[in-house]
Amino acid sequence: MKTWLLIGVLGAMLIAAIALSARLWMSMDNAVGGHGWAALIIGAVLTFVVGAGLMALVFFSSRRGYDEDDREP
Repeated sequence: MKTWLLIGVLGAMLIAAIALSARLWMSMDNAVGGHGWAALIIGAVLTFVVGAGLMALVFFSSRRGYDEDDREP
């Protein structure tokens, strides 16, 4: 029960943050051009790719035993 409550509260906070960000974004006078959107999309995609690649390396290293201690007791 506590887990679902925590998920609900965090979800509500996320929705509120997104709504506030969208409202503030729309109230600004300056617009983002095509180059700005392209930079935003490329940055988001590359960030995701780097994160996924690093997580893949962590799992690969763990499964191959590279994280084990080299010293014998």
